[in-house]
Amino acid sequence: MIRWGLIGASTIAHEWVIDAIRANGGEIVSVMSANAERGAKYAADHGIAHSVTALDELLSGQPIDAVYISTTNELHKDQVLASAKAGKHVLCEKPLATSLDDAKAMVAACKAANVVFATNHHLRNAATHTAMRDAIAAGKIGKPLAARVFHAVYLPPHLQGWRLDRPDAGGGVILDITVHDTDTLRYVLGDDPVEVIASTQQSGLAKADLADAVMGIMRFKSGLIAMFHDGFTTKYADTGFEVHGTEGSLVGRNVMSQKPVGIVTLRNADGEFELKLDHQNLYETGIAKFHAAIAGNGKPAADGEDGLWSLAAGLAVAEAAKTGVTQPIDPGL
Repeated sequence: MIRWGLIGASTIAHEWVIDAIRANGGEIVSVMSANAERGAKYAADHGIAHSVTALDELLSGQPIDAVYISTTNELHKDQVLASAKAGKHVLCEKPLATSLDDAKAMVAACKAANVVFATNHHLRNAATHTAMRDAIAAGKIGKPLAARVFHAVYLPPHLQGWRLDRPDAGGGVILDITVHDTDTLRYVLGDDPVEVIASTQQSGLAKADLADAVMGIMRFKSGLIAMFHDGFTTKYADTGFEVHGTEGSLVGRNVMSQKPVGIVTLRNADGEFELKLDHQNLYETGIAKFHAAIAGNGKPAADGEDGLWSLAAGLAVAEAAKTGVTQPIDPGL
């Protein structure tokens, strides 16, 4: 049994990660929140034995093997470094940090401490994206030439806080959603982005000069170009992920989702076929891989280097939108 500590009494842990840990036989020993009252209520609501207000209390006060970090982004670095120093395996929310140097330090610290370090890029665990990846690897669409990601959604009121008004915490649509697009593109294509151009929008929801929508184009090492549209303000749009190649196209609908849903259609000279999918809970799949990695069996679904790639892309998108100039994407690996 893997014993967990939660760093952050977060909504995502409440909605997804706590259940995923328990579904994989893990035990949640303690939760840390800077607000004692919130932490105590969160622990009581979720059947967690202990709540603490200080990181050191979590890391040394109870016997835990791993931590899940879901605090605001500017806090991640210090929490990861302390967890690695204490010998705890780390699952960290994306983006890993608000700067590439901080994220590199986190990856290096976990490597030096010989602990598993994973980025919680849940979309890699979707049956839809794995089916697309497998179809491309099998040559079903020939050479991939272009991709399109539609990930403009509506940010629900209970998530609207810091994402809309705190640049210091990495708020805004780019570090919240575009990083997911980048990671999913890398996973599905087996390719890495090299440059990006983008434009942002303030369409009425975000404050403090933060963007609540972005469109852009990434170029990948293979020459493939990928268009992305991300937003917090589109209440009625569908999500989608498409890859178009020399011999066919893959069209995914309702696939940029936390839920195990969506369909993928293959179109080629033989006609149009819906791919068979084995939908499973994305977070349960991710925790299962993380537990296996702790046991020495394989890697987590998305490791620290994957987190570096998505952060590097997000920061490049933000800079491209600010300057109007194409920006390189380089995680420094």
